[in-house]
Amino acid sequence: MSLEGAYDPGNIFAMIIRGEASAAKIFEDDETLAFMDVFPQARGHLLVVHKTAAARNLIDIEPAALKTLILSVQRMTKAVLAALNPDGITVTQFNGAASGQSVYHLHFHVIPRWAGTALGRHGANAADPAELWDLARRIAAEVS
Repeated sequence: MSLEGAYDPGNIFAMIIRGEASAAKIFEDDETLAFMDVFPQARGHLLVVHKTAAARNLIDIEPAALKTLILSVQRMTKAVLAALNPDGITVTQFNGAASGQSVYHLHFHVIPRWAGTALGRHGANAADPAELWDLARRIAAEVS
């Protein structure tokens, strides 16, 4: 898909927000939601989305909604650091198919990193659901 187009309210993240699809949720407020990535690139990889902005990518989102979203990204990054004690944390966001975007609902990836451990390929391997729920609980316990 290109960078331009209409928002599809049937995308998987919109379904998670509406409660129509399951997710290992970490944090939720009136505007944002954080949950574990089911195809993680590293242990503890999570996603943060805006719940009401109908934005396909960073180009589409309104500034006020982006501010709320990025503050939740920062909050989740701090919680991952406290819960998992990684050596580093990668925060990334894709815009358009050519960049690697596969779900067209604006989202940020928060990916813990450990020295000497290679980053997995984006979207390649499904995680063990029990491990996702355990990691979600551990990270959620550190959200402040």
